Amino acid sequence: MKISHQLIAAICSLAAFFPTWTHARDWNTIKESGTLIAATEGAFFPFNYFEGPKLTGFEVELAEAVAKEMGLKIEWKALAFDAQVASIRQDRFDFAIASHGYTEDRAKAVDFANPHYCTGGVIAAHTDGPLTVKALQGKTVGVQVSTSYLDNAKKIPGIKELKTYKADPEAFSALKARKTDAWISDKWLIKSTLEKNADAGIVSGEQVFVERVSMILNKNNTDLKEQWNIALVKVMSSGNYLKMSQKYFRTDISCN
Repeated sequence: MKISHQLIAAICSLAAFFPTWTHARDWNTIKESGTLIAATEGAFFPFNYFEGPKLTGFEVELAEAVAKEMGLKIEWKALAFDAQVASIRQDRFDFAIASHGYTEDRAKAVDFANPHYCTGGVIAAHTDGPLTVKALQGKTVGVQVSTSYLDNAKKIPGIKELKTYKADPEAFSALKARKTDAWISDKWLIKSTLEKNADAGIVSGEQVFVERVSMILNKNNTDLKEQWNIALVKVMSSGNYLKMSQKYFRTDISCN
């Protein structure tokens, strides 16, 4: 088969994007390198998002503070949320931090560090829309693909249709345009999104479920998980965590 110049360029771009190791780097290797290779989504405001070319957000700042406690820096890679678990299993990154809620299915594929915040799925809709689980009967609901929000939305009886989107900004835009009747996502994300879009006529409603959120890493990287958990405790006990939480949410979102 003849390969086009465009295809060759695309392959080279992918090769440059991903690290070349084929096995998860152990703690000693990471420590010697001085750098953690981490994935996040970059489209989940205010947890991980771009301000121009700069990646920022609560989880980005928190991960960098934890890495500093570990004596390391972070090299960030932006990757679609639904590709992150597979990429961790393929050892493309040392870890991913992108608001992964613990589920039994995910825990079969990857390891979870100790939770860095607690949250839940919340309904958002126009003021004249469905704001309770009961009111969702016969309605169209938008939700991000490959998330625990989608898994839990599937359990709600009577929903007419679940429309999936690659990222929450798309789901929010669909709701604003009334292409869906409601949107289910992280309660902190919805709170921040609605504060930024106060004139949209959209409000938050009933909480659908509770979840604990952690960074994820390969199952054979137990030393890295232990070092992360130790450093996370230090960041939380130092008061630095609370400062970041107040900055982004004006409250403590930890699981304490």
